[in-house]
Amino acid sequence: MSSDSGPTGPSEPLTTDAVTRIVLRPIASPLPLGFFALGMGSTVLSSLQLGWVPTSQSEVLLLLVLIFVVPLQLVGGIFAFLARDAGAGTALLLLGAAWAGTSVTSLDSPAGEPVAAQAVFLLALVPFVLALAGASAQSKPLFAVLLALTATRFALTGLYEAGLGNALQVAAGWTGLGIGVFALYGGLALLVEDTRQRTVLPLFRRGKARESIEGDLREQLTEAQQEAGVRHQL
Repeated sequence: MSSDSGPTGPSEPLTTDAVTRIVLRPIASPLPLGFFALGMGSTVLSSLQLGWVPTSQSEVLLLLVLIFVVPLQLVGGIFAFLARDAGAGTALLLLGAAWAGTSVTSLDSPAGEPVAAQAVFLLALVPFVLALAGASAQSKPLFAVLLALTATRFALTGLYEAGLGNALQVAAGWTGLGIGVFALYGGLALLVEDTRQRTVLPLFRRGKARESIEGDLREQLTEAQQEAGVRHQL
């Protein structure tokens, strides 16, 4: 009897797990850069709002914000998206674009005088920044507080630009200094955490944010199939 050496039957269909590979590219955390840029810009603008820098030199400070602060925030935001952190990426890009817009329009406006158009823009921006703060509160409360302070400053500055009194500008300036100190601590804590691969200075991470530092690789990748770069639709 001759044996049949041909194929014995159709092969089993390939499963999704067998043909799919998700490639993740490690990058450095952009949050320290974003925190430091935010703190630096906030402090610089506070010096103008509090009258520590003459109004005649306001153009110099606004150009420094455009050249130094805005690009760093935009870079931080882009890399936050690449690091799969939509909240941080949205916040940094939104703030960077907002500061770019207000700096450019301030350069074309009379120095030291309220501008109603800026009041509309800043006050409209406040609820969006607060929404980002609320979304961050459960996992990254320190970042949420920083965003809430930034929203408060936008609100105070917007009310001043609406012509409601110089006291609001002074309050916005002091709030900006608080943001600078807060951002300095947050950026330093994040740098130390990234260097030592563990939390040293309190960042009060919770939930998924805490798992991102304390969890193992399997926990990091479990939900990757649901992320925007992998799933079929946003």
